[in-house]
Amino acid sequence: MTEMLAKDYMTKDVVTVEIPSGRDDVLRILKRTGISGVPVVKGPEKKLLGIVTRKDILRKPEETQVALLMSSEPLTIRPEVTLSEAAEIMTKMNVRRLPVVEGDNLIGILSVSDLVGAVAKLRDVREIRHGFVSKRTYAMWEETPLPVVGRIMELAHTDAMPILNSENQLTGIISERDLIRCSSIEDDVQTSDFSTGTDDDEWTWESIRDNHTISYGVSKVELPNRPVKVCMVRKVIAVPNNAEVSDCALRMKRGRVDQMPIIDNDQRLSGMLFDRDLIKALIK
Repeated sequence: MTEMLAKDYMTKDVVTVEIPSGRDDVLRILKRTGISGVPVVKGPEKKLLGIVTRKDILRKPEETQVALLMSSEPLTIRPEVTLSEAAEIMTKMNVRRLPVVEGDNLIGILSVSDLVGAVAKLRDVREIRHGFVSKRTYAMWEETPLPVVGRIMELAHTDAMPILNSENQLTGIISERDLIRCSSIEDDVQTSDFSTGTDDDEWTWESIRDNHTISYGVSKVELPNRPVKVCMVRKVIAVPNNAEVSDCALRMKRGRVDQMPIIDNDQRLSGMLFDRDLIKALIK
């Protein structure tokens, strides 16, 4: 069997940003394209400086500069790296994308989604219950406020959560992609008091104290204080735990989803299948 190489599966027409760029530029790209991260480059040769992800923006909602948001010196691979090696790196290092470089210059990007597409072509008939289903599954009540959902997802280190109603029925799913889609930029003005004296200083009088008040703008990414059910995806692609590996990969690729809930015979949630677990099928 011919080795599958990164250069044959990577995305070559990569959406990038340059420094100086602002958070709002990246946010617009993430909302428009649905991708999870944007490489930061410099110059016409696209020298790779770092990468900004959805997680970076959600975790640092008040930071507006790409240079301070991005992860510098990201893991990279060469175009001749095999998909098996790339899948192993992504799994061990818990990353969703690997910039492909020649020298220091970006020539493409290999994402988990690209590897899922390769898994779909393997004709792997193993059942997902044999080593591919996530051992930890978190679920959320559909009335939970979005800011709380975002915080719980961050603490749980998960990219998505199934949503249940009061009868424990699966009604939807929420992902980081959905949080970014529902987020907005809120501008505010805050003030700081730089007076040279305080009320505890015996030598200062109110009439002669130097009062210095500085007003400054704050721009922050915020999630609306609304129930998660208004933002969740309702048309959920779910599979049974005896579904085949390549069939699940094909469904993910066609549905443009990163995860699928696993349901039992009673249509109740029993687990989750994530794309990052599915790409283990490539590891030799």
